Amino acid sequence: MPGRFQAVVDGAERELCCVGCAAAARLIDQMGLANYYRFRDEGGAPRPPDAVDRARYAVWDRPRMLDAVARSCPGAAGEREVEILLEGIRCAACVWLVEGSLGQLPGVSEVQVALATGRMRLQWQPAELPLSEVLGRLAALGFAPQPVEGNVVLEAQARARRQALKRLFVAGIGMMQVMTFAAAVYIGLPAGMEDQFHEFFRIISMIVATPVVLYSAAPFFRRAWLDIRLRTVSMDVPVSIAIGGGWAASIWFTWLGHGEVYFDSITMFTFYLLLGRYLEMQARHRAGDVADALARLTPQSAMRLDADGQATVIGVAELEVGDRVRVLPGEHFPADGRIVAGRTHADESLLTGESVPQSRQAGDAVIGGSLNLGAAVDVSIERVGGDTLLSGIARMLHRAQAERPPMARAADRIARWFVGGTLLVACTVFWIWSQLDPSRAFEITLAVLIVTCPCALSLAMPTALTTGTGRLARGGLLVTRQGSLERLARADTVILDKTGTLTQGRIRLRAVEVTGREPAARALALALALESHSEHPLAGAFVADASALVPDGAPLESLVATEVVNHPGQGLSGIIAGGEYRIGNRAFITGWPLSLPDASAEPGTEVLLADRSGLLAVFRVEDQLRPGAARAVTDLRAMGLEPWLASGDQPAAVAEVARRLGIDSWRGGQLPEDKLSLIRELQAAGRRVVMVGDGINDAPVLAGADVSVALVRGTPLAQNAAGMVLTGESLAPLPAGIGVSRQTLRVIRQNLGLSLAYNLSALPLAAAGLVPPWLAAIGMSASSLIVVLNALRLGRLPMGETVTPDRPQVTRTQAAGG
Repeated sequence: MPGRFQAVVDGAERELCCVGCAAAARLIDQMGLANYYRFRDEGGAPRPPDAVDRARYAVWDRPRMLDAVARSCPGAAGEREVEILLEGIRCAACVWLVEGSLGQLPGVSEVQVALATGRMRLQWQPAELPLSEVLGRLAALGFAPQPVEGNVVLEAQARARRQALKRLFVAGIGMMQVMTFAAAVYIGLPAGMEDQFHEFFRIISMIVATPVVLYSAAPFFRRAWLDIRLRTVSMDVPVSIAIGGGWAASIWFTWLGHGEVYFDSITMFTFYLLLGRYLEMQARHRAGDVADALARLTPQSAMRLDADGQATVIGVAELEVGDRVRVLPGEHFPADGRIVAGRTHADESLLTGESVPQSRQAGDAVIGGSLNLGAAVDVSIERVGGDTLLSGIARMLHRAQAERPPMARAADRIARWFVGGTLLVACTVFWIWSQLDPSRAFEITLAVLIVTCPCALSLAMPTALTTGTGRLARGGLLVTRQGSLERLARADTVILDKTGTLTQGRIRLRAVEVTGREPAARALALALALESHSEHPLAGAFVADASALVPDGAPLESLVATEVVNHPGQGLSGIIAGGEYRIGNRAFITGWPLSLPDASAEPGTEVLLADRSGLLAVFRVEDQLRPGAARAVTDLRAMGLEPWLASGDQPAAVAEVARRLGIDSWRGGQLPEDKLSLIRELQAAGRRVVMVGDGINDAPVLAGADVSVALVRGTPLAQNAAGMVLTGESLAPLPAGIGVSRQTLRVIRQNLGLSLAYNLSALPLAAAGLVPPWLAAIGMSASSLIVVLNALRLGRLPMGETVTPDRPQVTRTQAAGG
């Protein structure tokens, strides 16, 4: 009944189709989000919500269920992060509505929705806002929310793929049949085809083309209708006018028995449009396949051992830190942990890109999701749920997909203006030809609408970026922030940290030299008490090796350090048994001040321990170069980038590593602020700088670089500051990734140039009446397919070797001493 369902929309009383839409409209207005109706720019709308029962989502408030999908946020006490799949997200307005609605809820710190994948990333305080309330709010807005698990994403993608294939199949069959009938008419008419056969073929073409228009092209009409209601335009408006207008005019001319029909043109136009969009959808799905494949690696169950060694099968979501599990050959490790019994080989290829199985024995860490290829091993669980390395990799991938780079936003703005201009030109062409030759006005206008459809322009950039990002991910280099790929392609300088980046980060404590004030065992115990509060690789050396250096194998004294302060790039200070101690480099120790003996000429790094009275001990540690580091540096230089080495280590140790790797430009004894100053200095000289690091000290430096790359085994703080993450032990994906990123930008330029050249050259020809509708459909479809297929080439680029650069080398800087 007219007027039955009404609500205030954009300041005026409006009629709505149903009670659900009316409820949604009132909710939007009450929340102060009325601009939703003004700023929508694509088709799609929230579905009418059913009555939402919060109890339906209450299961996600249970601690173990929440831990299975959410992770803790570093640096924010009590804050969690979760990925939610939203079915029903169709346009930028839906994204705006979700982000605006949830952003107003107490406890929510960040909401990001990725239109391309239908995923939402939420950071919030569960203590203030239960997850069930968030899910209920989303359902009330008309979306079907589901905290992401691998199979949920696959099911949603499979439904979208099946629907697209069905529409494509109907359009393809219809196009082939109609083209066959059209060919018979084109050939038969000049040869004197009888009128009754001519009419027969026109009627059969109409019957076959109608399902193509009403079923296959239905999404175009729905989105165009919503655009018209919202007084805006998108690509679907001219597409729908061309398809619907051509079909309606052809039916009218068929009924009259004379005039031109365009069933062949509109079926061909529909088929190739759907084919282009299907290929683009497949590219998006492939980009998300890496993250979803990672999600599927985690097994559903684990074999937990009790204190007596008895095994009980439990759900992985029920695992807790400290649990001991047994992993049999051929099974995936259920979570991150450390082997406590047994020896095996682990396949970590999907996570790290390392194709060779890695040897693992008691004391070695294993990654959740990696495959046990050897014997059964017992593992002590150290991280579960959203805090595992596997979850972190997937989360960083989804974060990148949720952000839109500046280039993509610019292309969207161009496409919107182009659509408006196309409709204006089409109206002008129709008016001019109605004055010159009314019989040709409709045909020429239809050709203009078809030939100028900006499909290729809309697909040019997102398809290339999605494919390039997916290729990098499969090769071991994750793009975690959009915009990093294009900046990486333009970089000309790479600054590399030493410890844990160029070296393996598996530092070994080689020797301890005491001054006589404390015995070696006491000095080791003091150092261990301080270093146990740090995540730096140096600290790991003390934890692993301190006991082995105690004279006569005596047990190491257990000491507790309090008021420990981390001084980035320098060392640690703290209170032990009432005394104040420092451990770190020379500059840090002399800050009290204290007089120290001259540094030893022995290779390796020295770590000093002192109290207020003077030096207590000197520890000597050493690290091995990362395999392939020299080759990576050589490849970077061959691609025209200048490598720098900047480290907080002693200048002598840094100089030795630089010499072995062939790096001419280096600086030692660098504090984080010194590294940041180096970046600013290079940027002021016009350089575009890539910073590669892995530790807490590197986080502020990573944030200051043009492009930042962290290692997946580095600290969470460094990963959060980085725009890209290396997932394996090798640096080889870095130069290879630079090659792929350069090729991606090259493809984007090719696609944009081709799209604009085609549209601008075809428009005057169509407006002059030189391009019939069927040829316009072929031209438009061909341009879209060429753009998509050109972008898909990026998925086949090699990542094991660098792509030949197309830029000159930069001038290398002279060596810089500490």
